[in-house]
Amino acid sequence: MPADLTTADPLAFGAEGGLFRRLRDASGADWTGYTWHPFVQQLSAGTLPLPAFQHYLIQDYLFLIHFARAKALAVVKGESLQAMRDKAAAVLAILDETLLHLKYCAEWGLSETQVTQIPETLETVSYTRWVLDRGLAGDILDLEIALVPCTVGYAEVARRIMADPKRMVAGNPYQSWIESYAGEGYQSMAEAAARRIDALGVSHGGEARFASLLRDFSMAARLEQGFWQQGLDAAGLAKTP
Repeated sequence: MPADLTTADPLAFGAEGGLFRRLRDASGADWTGYTWHPFVQQLSAGTLPLPAFQHYLIQDYLFLIHFARAKALAVVKGESLQAMRDKAAAVLAILDETLLHLKYCAEWGLSETQVTQIPETLETVSYTRWVLDRGLAGDILDLEIALVPCTVGYAEVARRIMADPKRMVAGNPYQSWIESYAGEGYQSMAEAAARRIDALGVSHGGEARFASLLRDFSMAARLEQGFWQQGLDAAGLAKTP
């Protein structure tokens, strides 16, 4: 079910009053700094230099590998057999996505050798290992909180771009990337991820743990900012668009 776009915030996912929206709203500038980072703004305007995007694509491939590992950990942490099945399917989907990602990179002039042999950056290491650490140290809710900003954040990024009055509509070189996250399939997946956080918040004491969950949610948003920023840094660009 897509998020209700008639609500006060058409960018938000999940239920009004649910744990995901409460965390998103409480994270404030951390969340906004992630979902409307200068990297994102330049994607929208079609002005992002190719080297910045290529750097991002390579590190995103490496990120996906660890994202699959984190989803595999969610199988172990799953609260029910159905949750374990769902997470096992997600692991396979992400592993399949790595192959598609390599094909997508090739469209941007990046060979498989380039993508697979370039090492992880400090930003990629910091983010992915932090997610795994939260999953190992906590329960399924802790792990899902560390993961969900990535899943839902990219869907919100797409919504922000689509609503941007300065967006380059015709001839944007990054239109295929934008459409992949703005499409119904990804948007529905993001809504389901937000609703899962809402449900886990009820079943796993989210209200009593709100302060610690917010710290992790905000940290993930800041790590996402760093993930965007490394692309701009690689291209020798300042943080402002």
